Amino acid sequence: MTENTEFRHWQLKRDAEDIAWLVLDREGEKVNSLSREVLLELDAVLAKLEEDLPRGLVIYSAKKSGFIAGADIREFDHQTDATEAKAGIEMAHTLFDRLEALPCYTVASIHGFCLGGGLELALACDYRVALDSESTRIGFPEIQLGIFPAFGGTARSIRLLGGRKALELILTARSLRAQAARGLGLVDKVVSEHGSLHWAARKAIVKQRKGHRASRLNRMSSSPGTRQIIAKAMEAQVSKRARRDHYPAPYVLIDLWRKVGDDFNAMLKGEAEKASELLMGDVSRNLRRVFRLQEQLKELAKPNNSTANWQARRVHVVGAGVMGGDIAAWCALRGLEVTLQDREMKYVAPALKRAEVLFKKKLRSSAKVAAAKSRLMADVSGDGIQRADVIIEAIFENLEAKQQLFTELEQKAKPDALLASNTSAIPLEDIAAGLQQPQRLIGLHFFNPVAKMPLVEVVRGSQSDSSDIKKGCMFSQRIGKFPLPVKSAPGFLVNRVLAPYMLEAVNLLDEGHSMATIDAAAETFGMPMGPIELVDTVGLDVAVSVSKKLAPDNIKAIEPLQAMVDAGKLGKKSGEGFYLWKKDRPEKGKPSDMVALDILGERLIKPLLEECRCCLAEDIVDSADLLDAGVIFGTGFAPFRGGPMHYLEESKLLPEVTP
Repeated sequence: MTENTEFRHWQLKRDAEDIAWLVLDREGEKVNSLSREVLLELDAVLAKLEEDLPRGLVIYSAKKSGFIAGADIREFDHQTDATEAKAGIEMAHTLFDRLEALPCYTVASIHGFCLGGGLELALACDYRVALDSESTRIGFPEIQLGIFPAFGGTARSIRLLGGRKALELILTARSLRAQAARGLGLVDKVVSEHGSLHWAARKAIVKQRKGHRASRLNRMSSSPGTRQIIAKAMEAQVSKRARRDHYPAPYVLIDLWRKVGDDFNAMLKGEAEKASELLMGDVSRNLRRVFRLQEQLKELAKPNNSTANWQARRVHVVGAGVMGGDIAAWCALRGLEVTLQDREMKYVAPALKRAEVLFKKKLRSSAKVAAAKSRLMADVSGDGIQRADVIIEAIFENLEAKQQLFTELEQKAKPDALLASNTSAIPLEDIAAGLQQPQRLIGLHFFNPVAKMPLVEVVRGSQSDSSDIKKGCMFSQRIGKFPLPVKSAPGFLVNRVLAPYMLEAVNLLDEGHSMATIDAAAETFGMPMGPIELVDTVGLDVAVSVSKKLAPDNIKAIEPLQAMVDAGKLGKKSGEGFYLWKKDRPEKGKPSDMVALDILGERLIKPLLEECRCCLAEDIVDSADLLDAGVIFGTGFAPFRGGPMHYLEESKLLPEVTP
């Protein structure tokens, strides 16, 4: 096999059968992405191939992480205006058109990530083979960055799949496994995890007769009337998840398809024009910032010298209530061996039933559900303590009980096991007071519902060892959560900033605003749910407990909450709180004052923003970026605004706060 080594990121090899093998191995990066330099080199490679045409071309990746994760979004931030962005998109169009027009048969050989620009490149090939492994993910995530596929992917996916299927894939930002991608039509051949992508790609080329190319389906033909009906239905679906004024990209895409969805070239032109405008808008800039914040949180989970040899394989959870049981279930779902302890089996059994419901909802097959169930074991006697790498306490909020428990756990636990409390109210320093090695204790503060909330606050007490904080971050990442290191202080970060927000909502109620109006005002600002619904969801008993600790002077707002708790109205879990709940949904009614929603929304958010400033001044988190990440992923703070501190900086709403 001959090899060409003149490129930095691409290597071109040619075998005895005259098949060209083009491998992408982006220099200095752990993941392949399509930077401008990578694309320019590909253009030069295609020129060489056109001069000396091979029998066929296979494009694959040398990275273990996968094929191509997409365009290099870091470069987007260096573009100064829509004209420059459009020129970059048009360059990619020209390049992928050139790949598609290559006279020899072309195959994309996919393992791991094939996302965004990577999938757009693959769609420009004649044939796609993918490895059937858990790591293979194929899709278009661009809508989460406030844009849509613009390197030809929108037009090519519509041509291949038809408008409805293609737009559903793009608008939902779903990442498909190999078999699902094959079922949809994105992939032509799926190779067993124990099979060979190399031979599957070779076979795809060898089977082609001279001059034959796989037929490219063209499903773009659709009448304007049909597109109008489908587009209207899609807009209705999108409106349930995202408002047009907050997230314009889905609506721009649907409107583009409605107008020119039967014309491939017009779709390409629309991609360049519309996506470049979106790319330069504030929404996309802020959503790209959120993506970078997400990557910062992931970086916190990378092991250091002191934790390089530590891994979380076995977890022991003490306390099988809603929080403890759901933490245990989630860990088992994510592949860990879990033992769940409580005083008697009758307390563990309900948690196991809830876990089975979760497994059936999340896993694809009965075999995987059975495997997950086998990983979660009732352990009333606490036999799992001695084997556990992570031990999490999730019992009731009582200092003496927690102190006694951790004294017993310390004696039985492995020397390098992580000891963690899920407390949200008691200082870690107090809980650790009775330990022989108090530095071992950290906090792992999960949020309810565990299966939906992406953040875990990794709490450092004044006594906590930094290596154990690192272990807490590594464990959080291992179970698919974002770790946020926070200082041990009342409310940590998330509960502390939520408390004044929810209490302000109670104040607005007292002034005569309707519950539906208050919730609508928060949603108008961009929150995923209003504060009244949030209180009901969290539980009024929990809200009262947190408020008394964090805002004891706000008696006026706390008293009505306490009265409802005393009457047994706990919110969603009891079927009634502020709202009546039926089938897990609140009966809200319509807002009574649509005109004042913007003003009320700003008023609701102001106490939250003020508390964020105070938390930063008190070093609850280490930076404004981490605070923004914590509040976005912990409270759902309007992602399109880029985070509370970023929003404050952009809007200049509040004065500086000094500790």
